[in-house]
Amino acid sequence: MKFIHLTDTHVIGGDRLLYGANPARRLARAVDSIIADHGDAAFVIVTGDMTHWGDADAYAAFAHEIRRLPMSVHLMVGNHDDSAPFTQTFPDAARDTAGFVQFTFNTPHHRAICLDTKMPGTHAGGYCETRLAWLKQQLEQSQEPVLLFMHHPPFAVGIKAMDNIMMQDAEAFHDVIAPHKHRIQHLFFGHVHRAIFGNWRGVSFSCMRGLNHQVALNLNPETTNVPGDLAQPAYGVVLLSEDFVVAHMCEFAATSPRFLLGAPEGEDNTAYQLDMRHEGFTDL
Repeated sequence: MKFIHLTDTHVIGGDRLLYGANPARRLARAVDSIIADHGDAAFVIVTGDMTHWGDADAYAAFAHEIRRLPMSVHLMVGNHDDSAPFTQTFPDAARDTAGFVQFTFNTPHHRAICLDTKMPGTHAGGYCETRLAWLKQQLEQSQEPVLLFMHHPPFAVGIKAMDNIMMQDAEAFHDVIAPHKHRIQHLFFGHVHRAIFGNWRGVSFSCMRGLNHQVALNLNPETTNVPGDLAQPAYGVVLLSEDFVVAHMCEFAATSPRFLLGAPEGEDNTAYQLDMRHEGFTDL
């Protein structure tokens, strides 16, 4: 099966620009791309920061585009989201009994567990005792392979300014998942606005770019402000079976040339590769 990992759309209202780009227009293009190229996806999951300032106009703009998707959509909150306008726009969004925006659902081979890591009053993530107890219960009540989804990563990624606002309860979180790591197949998160892949204490993970601004790679430990750029927006295309989890990055708005790497039948392959020219393309 296939699903789409969309994150950090950072929509604002009024068709305005944010850092020189239009997040609502970029979301519209992402939705167009998903419909055209991945209409067979089982679902789309948005791992937080639907809006940039959490206002009602922004959620209305986000909803206008996201509701065009023909498949089911699972919405999660991030540090830039606000509970009241979100609830007003999406009154049927899934929550746990304590009111946190966290929930589970099943795929043919996995149980997806979606976590609410928003901590009011800060951009850093948190996971309180109430949420830890909920997660512990979800992990203990079934034995299926697990996919974890969250906004904030529970570990440092090497970019100082982002590591300062990672999940602050990482050790307590790890204590809860540790007995179940043998069946946690993958951890998906957002927040960092970069394509990052790796392994944390035996759990494989992936993060996708956002749709508007990105976080630039700056590993200088003295840098305290978040470095940004306008690298190509992207979403994740995830292929899933009982044997594997494969996460592709789809740069849906890329304008670089596309071509076949092999010559058409009957043509000389070497000449095809050496003689190719692309109008408007300038090499490095």
